This record gives sequence, C-alpha cells and structure tokens, in this order.
Amino acid sequence: MLFRRCVASAAIALASVFAGAPAYGFELFGIKIFGKDKPDPSEDVIGEPQHYAVTFNVSGEDNALKKKLESASTLVKDDEKPASGAAGLLAKARGDYRRLLSTLYGEGRYGGTISITIDGKEAADLPPDTQLPDPAAVVVTIDPGPLFHFGEANIVNPAPPAQHHNDEVPLPANEGYATGEIARSGTILRAEALTVEAWRQQGHAKAKAIDRRVEAAHDRDVVDATVGADPGPVTYYGDVSVSGAERMDPAYVAYMTDLSRGKEFDPDDLERANKRLSKLEVFRALRIEEGAELGPGGSLPISVIVQERLPRRFGVGANYSTIDGAGFEAYWMHRNLFGRAERLRFDAKVAGLGPTVDPAELTYRAGVTFTKPGVYTPDTDFIASLIGEREVLDTYTRNAVTAQAGFTHMFTNELQGKLFGVASRSQFEDDVFGKRDFMTIGMLGGLTYDSRDNPADATHGIFLDGTIEPFYEAEYGNFATRFQGEARGYLGFGEDRPFVLAGRVKLGSIVGADSAELPPDKLFFAGGGGSVRGYGYRTIGVPVAGTNEVIGGRSLIEASAEIRAKVTDSIGVVGFIDAGYVGEESFPNFDEDLKLGAGAGLRYYTGLGPIRLDLAVPLDRGPDDPSVAFYVGIGQAF
Repeated sequence: MLFRRCVASAAIALASVFAGAPAYGFELFGIKIFGKDKPDPSEDVIGEPQHYAVTFNVSGEDNALKKKLESASTLVKDDEKPASGAAGLLAKARGDYRRLLSTLYGEGRYGGTISITIDGKEAADLPPDTQLPDPAAVVVTIDPGPLFHFGEANIVNPAPPAQHHNDEVPLPANEGYATGEIARSGTILRAEALTVEAWRQQGHAKAKAIDRRVEAAHDRDVVDATVGADPGPVTYYGDVSVSGAERMDPAYVAYMTDLSRGKEFDPDDLERANKRLSKLEVFRALRIEEGAELGPGGSLPISVIVQERLPRRFGVGANYSTIDGAGFEAYWMHRNLFGRAERLRFDAKVAGLGPTVDPAELTYRAGVTFTKPGVYTPDTDFIASLIGEREVLDTYTRNAVTAQAGFTHMFTNELQGKLFGVASRSQFEDDVFGKRDFMTIGMLGGLTYDSRDNPADATHGIFLDGTIEPFYEAEYGNFATRFQGEARGYLGFGEDRPFVLAGRVKLGSIVGADSAELPPDKLFFAGGGGSVRGYGYRTIGVPVAGTNEVIGGRSLIEASAEIRAKVTDSIGVVGFIDAGYVGEESFPNFDEDLKLGAGAGLRYYTGLGPIRLDLAVPLDRGPDDPSVAFYVGIGQAF
C-alpha cells in the first residue's frame, strides 16, 4: 500500500476465526487493545504466600556465564511471584542446586561451588517446616571454578564413513569433542547422539548408546570421556499401521508415507513422510512411531497416529486505503472430499470500493480450485482451476477467464517441479492500443529450489525459481515463449544471526512476437512492495513517446539488497535499495531508464513472522509517481 503526497493508507486483514482461548487482553507493542487483565501471579500460590528477595553473586568477570546461571535459576525467574509457603521456597532453592550445577557442567566447569542461603542459613540444611520471615532474604553465591578441557575424547565402535552424502552426520570432533577443546557436558551428550545417528543413517534403526564414561581430573583441570554405540542389526520397513483416521482412508495415509515394506530404514524417510502428511492439511496432529521390537529379518513396524481436522473451512478478509478504496475477499474450502485429502476451494474478491461504486471501475475475482494429492507417486499432486477475473489497473483493464490443469512434484525436500496446461480468453483495454481480444493456449513448466531456514524470515539459505511458458495466441496467430528466473540469497552474522544480508535478482524475457500483439498480463511490468518499492504497483514499464503512459515490455531486470538487524528480540530495522528495468525488446538494450527506490523499514517479530513496515522513496520519480510510499505486510519483503 502507498502514501501518495503523504496521504495515509491503512490495511486490515481478517482471516479465519479462532475460538476457545481464554479471553485475556490482547496487546500490541505493549498496548492493551481489548479484554481483561491477566490473572495476578499470586492467585496460583497454594497456601500462605512466601515473599522473598534474591541476591545473585557469581565470582569472576564472565558476564555471559552469570546470565546463563541466572536464566537457569527458578529463584531468579520467579522472584516477582511469591512461593507457596516456606516449603515452596525451600523446594525452589533445592531444585536450583541441581539446575545451577548442570549449567556449570554445561559450560565445562566441574570444580565449582554453589551456596544458597535463606535468612543466612544454607537451604539444603533447613527442614521443610522452617519458619521464615516475610520477605525472606535469599543469597545465591557461586564460584564457577576452573575451566576444564578434554584430555581424551574417545568413541567406541563409530559408524563407517557414509556412502551417500544424504547419510552424512557431523563428526563429533568437528563439534568440539576433541582433545584440548572445552569439556562441556552438552558436547559429550552430542557426541554420543551423533555416534548413534550415524549408525541410524546407515539403516540401523535400533542403534543405541553404550559405554559412556566421564572422569574429571581436578588436579589437571581435564576431562577424559568415552562414548560408544551398539548399532544392532540392519533394519527394513515392515507393515505401516494407521490409527485415529475417521474420514481419511487409512490405506491411503499409509501409502502417502512412502515407507515401502522391505525398503532399508532411513530416518530421513520418516522426516519426509511427516512433512508429506502435514502438507495434506487434514490433520490437526500426527506422529510417526518406530516399533519397539523388530520382526523377522530385521523388519521394523511403523505406526502412524493422526487426529483429523474438521473438513470444511472458510475465511474472510478486508482492506482499505485512501488511494485504492475498500476491498473484500472470502473463501470456502473442503479439504477431504472423498477420504483421500482431495481439496476443493472457492475464492471470491471485490476491490476498489469507495472512490467509485461504478461496477465497471471495480476489480473482481472468482475461482474454484481442485487438488488431488498423491497421484502416480506420493509426491505428485494434480491441480486444476478455473478463474474469472476483472482487473482494473492504472496501465490497463483486463477481463479474463483462465483454466489451468497439471501436476506438481516434490523431488526432494528442497526441489519442486510443476507442469501445467493453461488456456485463457481475455479482453484488454488501455489508452495506448484501445480494446483488444486475446486467446492463449500453452504450457507452464518450472522448477523451484528452496533451502531457506524460514521462508517468512530467512537468515540463511537460497531460493531459486525458474519458469518457461510457451504459448500460442490465436487472435494474432503468434507463437511466443516467456522465460522468468529469480534468485534470492541470505547470509546471517553473529550468534542467532541478528544481522542478515539479503539479496534478490529477477530476470525475464519474452521471445516470438511484438508487444502490441501479446496480452499485457504476459508482458513485464515492475513496481510495488514485492518489486521496486517507492513506485506504484505495475507502473514501471516501457514509456510511450509523447504521453505519460507506459506499456508492458518483453524484458525485465529487478534487483534488491537489504541489510536487516534485530535491535531486540521483537524489534528489527532494515535498510534497502531496489532497482527495476523493463525493456521493449526481448533482450535488454537499456534504452529505457533504470528505476531506483530506496528506504528503511521497521520489523515487529511475531509467531506468524515479522510485521513489515517499509517507507520508500523513488529516486527517479516520474510525474505520476508518489513522493513517498508506505508498505505493510507480514513476512520480509523477500
């Protein structure tokens, strides 16, 4: 959405209705929007409340260690909440001995001392019926002791090197389990887990840890550790049983796991089966369990436990801006038509209300989509859709009916392909060419590779997408082919990657016909929140001489660069620059201007992803371009 000449624009989104949660107040940016206050913490106290104040002392100058110890202490975390009597306070203190000692071991400190006193007396020595003052004075004093390093770091019976890169597991030595490294307890446990996982990746489902020995030599500040594994036999998938299915066909659920009987066990298969079943969108909860005992010949029974969602779902949405007016949309979906997760979805949308109520000036969309998962293979889906649409933009008005049918296929967790047949009947009207009719029939094929850690807020990984669309336009008798490719990359820095460099490049080309004889929606435009910020949606194109109009082009170049920084756990800032070029020819000759936009943004991180607020200015502003643009959305810009 935009601010033009500093005119405000607002958006409201409503999707799905949630019920059943306690009606406590909803807060945004620390401001309560509605509802009642949360209960007072003292309401959860059993018996007479015992208040206390904590003093936390850690010798040395390791502030990071002190913060970890404070985070491990329930006395510190709950210091604003009274304990359940004196006995409750003593229970917290005694539990803290164990938690603090575990934290010290986790940091390679095996010679530390911990003292927790209440009213000047060691908590471990106080009886449960002790009478304490209110509030009680609690003092935690910790001497972390010296830092221990590994003297010996042994592995008994390690797995042989993996024969396939998908079965590779990090070597414990590369994860800190090696002579001279800090002897953290977590490193020892991870080395043990990696040793077991290496065997499981090579078909030994019942591999288990054995022979863990850890000895600390306090006179030398070293730890000698030994871990090992019993691989057990090579295992193969046995029968797959399904429980909890009501409307779903259990045999189909088992088929969709793709855990074929007799196939060698691989834990990656179970992970992919879980993702495949989750993608069906019919289960509220599911888990896949390995059998406790092996059958004859090393066969491993598999159990799939599911809980189904209600089959029908609907959603509504609304938006408003002083520029574009109001818009409304709704959908209804049945996600399990015939017991095999077949989805039928109806969508409807109207936009542009407010500035006009003339039906001819409004945007409409209505469509139906059918999806059948698991055709031919568990990773292949059939999708068919029929969409009727009227689109009113600054550059053209479009009326069209589009039919599409084809297949998507997941080759790996990262790589997906698609192949569709597409037919469209459309009519366009603009100020340059007037009214024109088009009839296109063609194919749409593409590949997508996505290794991002989080599509809504990536901190590392890459995204690659390429499509090819050959089609025949019957009104003018032209064959043409549309190519488009996009690459995105992300590089994070620092612990938990609070700083991220993100970049995006998009290229496009159409060959085979002139722009005047191609449907404008096949041509390239740029501009908008997902393209070149600072410019209106699809307002960057090929200028028409002697006018302020633009038409679509046959070549496209877009690029974006962002630097993202988290200021706190919930607030982040972004600086960005975008560029876009639309050319008249199939290959860029840069006769047209490169459009640049730059700006800064604010991010508010939520469980659904960051709320995005971007302010951008066009650096090559035209007569119809805004002086400043404001964009709102959920998730990063790319």
